[in-house]
Amino acid sequence: MIYQGKQKIWSDYQKEIPDDHWFYVRSCIRQNFFPASEAYFVKVVRDLLGRDLYETPHHTTCGGIAYHSDTIPQETAMTIVARQFSLMKEAGYKNLVTSCITSFGNYCEILETWREFPELEARIREHLWKACRREFDKPEYVCHASDVIYKLRNEIAARAKFRLVNKETGEPLRVVEHIGCHYNKMFPSKGVGGAEYPYVLCGMVESWGGQVIDYPERRHCCGFGFRQYLVKANRGYSMSNSHKKFESMEPFRPDMIITNCPGCPYFLDRWQYVVAETQGKTYGQGGFGIPVFTYEEVAGLVLGYDPWDLGLQVHQVAPEPLLDKMGVPFNPETKYLGLNKKDILRPSLPSGLKCF
Repeated sequence: MIYQGKQKIWSDYQKEIPDDHWFYVRSCIRQNFFPASEAYFVKVVRDLLGRDLYETPHHTTCGGIAYHSDTIPQETAMTIVARQFSLMKEAGYKNLVTSCITSFGNYCEILETWREFPELEARIREHLWKACRREFDKPEYVCHASDVIYKLRNEIAARAKFRLVNKETGEPLRVVEHIGCHYNKMFPSKGVGGAEYPYVLCGMVESWGGQVIDYPERRHCCGFGFRQYLVKANRGYSMSNSHKKFESMEPFRPDMIITNCPGCPYFLDRWQYVVAETQGKTYGQGGFGIPVFTYEEVAGLVLGYDPWDLGLQVHQVAPEPLLDKMGVPFNPETKYLGLNKKDILRPSLPSGLKCF
């Protein structure tokens, strides 16, 4: 009876994720921070696993950053999103999947608002028609791209060439998972596991052989927070949030960090450089930092894609120690070659954080 009760409680934290037929919307900032991640999401889901994943070159930003930064009103963001929905309708899709956590939260907030205030939805339909003569249907399902990889995690595991396992010891790699705030804190029912027990990244890690590490500040924000970083005078708040997390996870000696948000991997990666330069402290082993990855990058490594094709050379914290632990081969001579095989120049190395 107790077990059945627990099963019922856990069922409330589950999320229905379509198995196929997605209209994919990319992120405005992820294309700049970690450009290969979105490309490899498409490569894995559509090309390798054979799912119907469609994207249009006509989509735009969702307006979420401008909305959360108080530079555009909510109705403007709603009209932008309504246009996205019209593109999905035009393409014949009903399942929307978005690359960006903020977009995901933005879509969820807008749909919930329209449900509560249908007269506002009617006004947005009028705005969209006046602006560009378009009409839209609301999506039947809204998912984040990490939901899709979570859904397909066992198919990826079945094709794995490498696992999240230390090849020398045979022990699972110790993995810190970091969930973006806009994935599960705005609308807990929209994320796998809710706000208390988010499982979307844990499920990937466990399916691919790793061990998820718990630590006190596991659910603490990375510090992006929009105004905390976009306003230059506030950036100390952003760094202090990441610093708090690093200090908390350090005693548990994680091998890597996996994230599902555009901003989180950027700040958890870059702020380690700042802490090393300003305080002379590093959190990885041997003077390195703790390497930070997007979930697409981790899926790509497990599947055996070249680390430099995955874009790991754009990370501030060196990924090589993690690649060595997994046994992933890489050529250091091609790390800074562009798509045309021309040298894109090596960056200057920091003085406090060990890099290659």
